[in-house]
Amino acid sequence: MRNNLVVLAVLVAACSAPQNTPAAPAPAAASGPRVILPDGAAIQVELAIDEPTRTQGLMYRDRLAEDRGMLFFFPQSGEYPFWMKNTLIPLDMIWIDDRRRIVHVASKVPPCTADPCPSYPPNAAAKYVLELAAGVAAKHHLADGQVLRYEGMDNVVVR
Repeated sequence: MRNNLVVLAVLVAACSAPQNTPAAPAPAAASGPRVILPDGAAIQVELAIDEPTRTQGLMYRDRLAEDRGMLFFFPQSGEYPFWMKNTLIPLDMIWIDDRRRIVHVASKVPPCTADPCPSYPPNAAAKYVLELAAGVAAKHHLADGQVLRYEGMDNVVVR
């Protein structure tokens, strides 16, 4: 009888002990900088923080995924017109002020096919410009006055 009690005690202890099952994987952390749109969509962005990178922009790219973009940083707020020289795909351009509020949206801006290329001014002071694939701004209903959130850009140094 005593052996039965010992066996029973061991079985009870084994059944109540925590199982060595692997923990569920943690959600993948976002890699790299992202802009979070008002509807919660995340856009992974390349950063244009210096003059050569701002000048190059998205030139010569033949595609841009809907969840990708380029965020241009300027040292100070100002009116920064953009153009599409050597840009092969149409883009949406979103000018953003120092409070990360949209101040102007230019949708489906066509590539420039012949010089001189037209300039697209915002007619508003901005500190950032976000370039997205054409149609993404409309898909996410981006409009003047909306605020964007930046992630992974706390230590950006603008030159």
